[in-house]
Amino acid sequence: MKKLMFLLIVAVGVACQGPMGPEGLPGEDGEIIASKAFEIEVDFTAANNFAHLEEYGFNVLSSDVTLVYVLWDVVNGNDIWRLLPQQVFFEEGLMQYNYDFTNVDVNIFLDATFPLSALGSQWTNDQVFRVVVVPADLVGRPNYADYDATMKRFNLTDKDFQKRK
Repeated sequence: MKKLMFLLIVAVGVACQGPMGPEGLPGEDGEIIASKAFEIEVDFTAANNFAHLEEYGFNVLSSDVTLVYVLWDVVNGNDIWRLLPQQVFFEEGLMQYNYDFTNVDVNIFLDATFPLSALGSQWTNDQVFRVVVVPADLVGRPNYADYDATMKRFNLTDKDFQKRK
């Protein structure tokens, strides 16, 4: 019985061993591949064509992906973040917070089926956005609309968001 138990333990131990995984991805120019993030507060006005262009201020590869979240609400002291684009329906039509990006900057803008000048200040002034640049090597099939899961996946906390104005 002892021999059988010994053989069973050895067999299980051998079965649980596997080949080493692949070597990790190298960083660019000695940098660690990690998500970078910052927070900005924006006023959308006719003077800026209801858009805000923000340069990253750090190296972004053309293969990287930028995600933008808008501070949608605060409930019981908890920030509620939503992934752009976000649409709001008004009697006048549809308004949307949206963005586009390059490897140099991110452009956050409003678009609507009615004149943007008709929007109240609660939709245009003091809008807070969090921008997360995700290295292409980390882009997969996760649900980036889930703000908390995205922050956890890229090991980001509120402290990682440098406020810009």
